[in-house]
Amino acid sequence: MHNTTQIIHDLFQIKGGGERLIKTLCEGLDADLLTAHIGENTFDLTQLTGAVENLNALSSIHGIKTWSLSRAFIHHKPRHDDYKNVIYSGVASPLAVAKYPNANNIFYCHTPPRFVYDKRAHYAAELNAFKKIPFKLLLQWFQPKYAAAVAQMDTVLTNSNYVKQRIKDSLGIEATVVYPPCDTQHFKWQGSGDYFLSLARHDELKRVGSIIEAFKQLPTKKLVIASGGSTTAALQKAAAGHPNIQFTGWLSESELLHLLGHCLATIYIPLDEDFGMTPVESMSAGKPVICSDHGGLLESVLADETGFFVGNGNLVNDLITQVNALDQPKAAAMRSACEARAQAFDSRLFLQKFKQYL
Repeated sequence: MHNTTQIIHDLFQIKGGGERLIKTLCEGLDADLLTAHIGENTFDLTQLTGAVENLNALSSIHGIKTWSLSRAFIHHKPRHDDYKNVIYSGVASPLAVAKYPNANNIFYCHTPPRFVYDKRAHYAAELNAFKKIPFKLLLQWFQPKYAAAVAQMDTVLTNSNYVKQRIKDSLGIEATVVYPPCDTQHFKWQGSGDYFLSLARHDELKRVGSIIEAFKQLPTKKLVIASGGSTTAALQKAAAGHPNIQFTGWLSESELLHLLGHCLATIYIPLDEDFGMTPVESMSAGKPVICSDHGGLLESVLADETGFFVGNGNLVNDLITQVNALDQPKAAAMRSACEARAQAFDSRLFLQKFKQYL
């Protein structure tokens, strides 16, 4: 007898919030997993009790990733055609829905693809003339397929009211918010350190560069920058000659828990964040967070109780002000409020809510 639930997730490339959510779901629902790619810097999926199938479909040619993943899901042969529930996560995975006409199909939409909908012009503007044509062709091919696939879902769930509105604007569909899970038993307070911590992936939208600019003007304050990404080399260059700024590279889970458990506070200032797991993990560890004042972060962080918001207008200066104002006694006094707030996003609560749709 095989499992009654299958989860289909685009790809496992990093240890991100979306990947952690799917791992939590696989464990909590004892589900089978289908994915198009498993990289080496992601979570260990060998411990999952359900079957794991990897389509190995990630193209090495930059720019055709969405196309290669989508085709893999459209043409894959289901292991079983009698799954009771099939859960989709990602941009390309919903295109597999036609393979499961008799299942209860649930789409957990982290965001409608930005390159198709609200950020299309931004992505197109970054391309040279040669790349603009394939981009246009990809959109013409992908967008109708994506919209049709989402329309076939029995339920669409999402991670925040912020994204719920975007789904409505982009696809005309009413989604239901089920906040992402945080394993509050996992992220724990371990001590009161003297450093600020950035756990964000290194890409432009996470704005780690702005954090570095602030700390270059704060030589007596320590900053630890964890994780990695496409802009790591540029960030290291920007921080060169500033001994108060330290890079750790990608961390093992135990190293990450140690750094988070001992920091003074975390800093997380992405642009236009859908939900953002880092602040919740930070609060779970009893640590306040200095974060952006928009997007899903407004739904998780409580102003002046569990964190402090910085505006886009004067980002670096706002950041300097908040870092200067937050000392160890003030951070320590916020510990219990942070831990209590994180409970609202506990994994058990997430699974309990999710199971209502199965």
